[in-house]
Amino acid sequence: MKKAIVIGATGGTGAVVTTELISRGIPTIAFGRSRQKLEQLAAQLGHPDHLSLAVGDAFRSNDVAAASEGADVLFHCANVPYNEMASKLIPLGEAVMEAAHRLSLKVVAVDGIYPYGRKQTDPVTEEHPKQPHTKKGKTRLAFEQMIFSRRWSDAQAMIVRLPDYYGPTANQASYLGSTLEAIAAGKMAFFIGNMNVPREYVYLPDAAAMIVELASHDHAYGENWHIPGSGTISGRDIVRIARQTSGSTKPVIPLGRMGLSLLGMFVPVMKEVVEMLYLTEEPLTLSGDKYKRRIGPIPATPFTEGITATIHEWQKRS
Repeated sequence: MKKAIVIGATGGTGAVVTTELISRGIPTIAFGRSRQKLEQLAAQLGHPDHLSLAVGDAFRSNDVAAASEGADVLFHCANVPYNEMASKLIPLGEAVMEAAHRLSLKVVAVDGIYPYGRKQTDPVTEEHPKQPHTKKGKTRLAFEQMIFSRRWSDAQAMIVRLPDYYGPTANQASYLGSTLEAIAAGKMAFFIGNMNVPREYVYLPDAAAMIVELASHDHAYGENWHIPGSGTISGRDIVRIARQTSGSTKPVIPLGRMGLSLLGMFVPVMKEVVEMLYLTEEPLTLSGDKYKRRIGPIPATPFTEGITATIHEWQKRS
C-alpha cells in the first residue's frame, strides 16, 4: 500500500482506520464533507505530514476520483442513516466504486452482519448463507452484490464485516456509542435491546488494525472477511464497567420495541432500529478462523480495558 484514501474519514470507523494508517506511516487522504471535522481529526492526530485533507461529496464520483489521485487503496467507510438506507446506500456505493473503477483502485468496503439474517450456525463463517429477512438486511445484501459487480472490472474490492462496535470514535451512529457517551457525561442513558443476552462487540481500534492489515494483502481482495470482537458480553456488564470507570450512578434504561417506536415519533432513525432488534435477542458471533489462518493473530482488547479507555476519552473531550 503506497497511499490510501479514507472515504468518510470523520465517522466512527473512518476515524480509526485513518488513525491506524497514519500510525503505520502510510500517506493518507482523509475525505469528508466537513472541513471543520477533517481539521479536528488532523489536530487529534497531531497534524502529521503524511496526512492530507479532501473536502467533497461521496455521492459524486468526480469528487471521489479527484481526491483519490495518487492513491492505490480506497477505504469506503462512509455510511447513511438507517432511515435513508434503502434510498441512499446503493447510490453512495456506486459513486465510490465508479471512481475506483476509473482509477483502478483497490477498495476495502466496511459493512456489517445484516445480510446473514438469522444465524444457522454459530459462530458464523464467511460462507454462511445470506438469507436476510429484514429490509435493511436485503439492502445490505444488494450492496454486497453491487460492490462485487462486474461493472467495476478495473477495481479490486473486498468487504470487511464488523459486529456491533464501540470505542472512542463510536458515537450516535452505533448502538453502544451513545450509551457510553451518556454514561461518561454522568447523564441518564439508553441501551438498545436486551441487556441480559451476551453479544459480540469489537473494539474499533482492534477492528482498524485488522482492516488495514487485510488491505495490505493482495490475496484478500475479491472476498468477504470477518472482523470479530474479543468475545461476548451482556449489556449489564458493559454498564457496570462503564459506571465504575465514570463514577456515574444515573440510570440506564433498556429500549425494546415499544420504547423505540415511541422515541421514533421524535427521532425517525430510532423507529428504524426496531426490525433489527432480533439481533439483540438472537445474537450471532463472527468466526475469525479465516483471518487467523490466512492473515495472522486477531487483536482482542479485553472489554474492561476497551470500555475504560472509551469512557476516559469521552470524559477528556467533554
